[in-house]
Amino acid sequence: WLSEMDGGEEVRVEAAPYCCSNCDGGEVAGRSLARRNRKTRSLSTSSASSSSEYRRPQSLHGPSPVTTFGPKACMLQNPHAVMHIQDPASQRLTWNKPPKSVLVIKKIRDASLLEPFKELCIFLTEVKNMIVYVENKVLEDPAISGDENFGAITKKFCTFREDLDDISNRVDFIICLGGDGTLLYASSLFQESVPPVMAFHLGSLGFLTPFKFDTYQSQVTQVIEGNAAIILRSRLKVRVLKENSEKKARVDEKGIILTNGDIESSRKAMQYQVLNEVVVDRGPSSYLSNVDLFLDGHLITTVQGDGVIVSTPTGSTAYAVAAGASMIHPNVPAIMITPICPHSLSFRPIVVPAGVELKIMLSRDARNTAWVSFDGRKRQEICHGDRL
Repeated sequence: WLSEMDGGEEVRVEAAPYCCSNCDGGEVAGRSLARRNRKTRSLSTSSASSSSEYRRPQSLHGPSPVTTFGPKACMLQNPHAVMHIQDPASQRLTWNKPPKSVLVIKKIRDASLLEPFKELCIFLTEVKNMIVYVENKVLEDPAISGDENFGAITKKFCTFREDLDDISNRVDFIICLGGDGTLLYASSLFQESVPPVMAFHLGSLGFLTPFKFDTYQSQVTQVIEGNAAIILRSRLKVRVLKENSEKKARVDEKGIILTNGDIESSRKAMQYQVLNEVVVDRGPSSYLSNVDLFLDGHLITTVQGDGVIVSTPTGSTAYAVAAGASMIHPNVPAIMITPICPHSLSFRPIVVPAGVELKIMLSRDARNTAWVSFDGRKRQEICHGDRL
């Protein structure tokens, strides 16, 4: 996700180094003494002089953990392990090749976005010579299809249809005109790698849309030139395993089909990439939902209530925070688990590492089924034997 750089002063945090068995005690003591002297000096001087003379070095990286324990023990190296948190200010966009194509996603049935959409598309095609991809249903709007002056521009567009056309390898970056829902929809179109997303705040909610449309020309130009900051946002990889039960049948010598009551089970798997959250709720039923929550194969708890929310750090500011969870910075590799109106007072929102595998399924004593949605879409029923 592309983001604007704030013009204010940067926050600078310095992390103390770790010590291991091979450290030189004198050197560590010397560094500690130097820190104490610097701290005393900064406190004794005025705030104006200290701000001009003493500036702490920028370091928002998490400290690397100790990997040696005593004279012989050490941690087994894992190349896939996340050892530190990257400084958000150091994340910059770069292009291997100059971008040539852009996907413009507009909020549907919003008359206030017609003029910004037309103005942006004219700028991209006529000024920047970009290949513009637009969803087919956007051009079906009578306000766009009936505009003769804009008709010459629409003939240059490349159109696609959701769930029918694959454009994952054709689009270099994405521009969203709308709110957070428009950005979530853009994420759902790319179930593998997502191109950089530039989101303009033209909707009702703007947690994920930092750009203002007033200066879109200069901002789009900076992105095309590779001069922009980026924010990395993680998504949840969700697999839905459906239990399909069918009765076995056999045919006798006369061709008559006989059923013996045996049930043959088969599993149907579906996969989704989720940017905000996965919500499991009780649906239209008046009973409480009972779902079992497993963490890396171990039963953690049985959620009894209106449901449970499994969210990313991005989704922690959405449904999860309304249900009582805390907000997590997008650069923190974590998964938030939040109950919805739990029956038990002891179950509170918990944060688990991003690399764990969560499994959710109906409890054996559940009176009714549950329903699941992915970023508010693809809502479906979860029955006994199904699992997420």
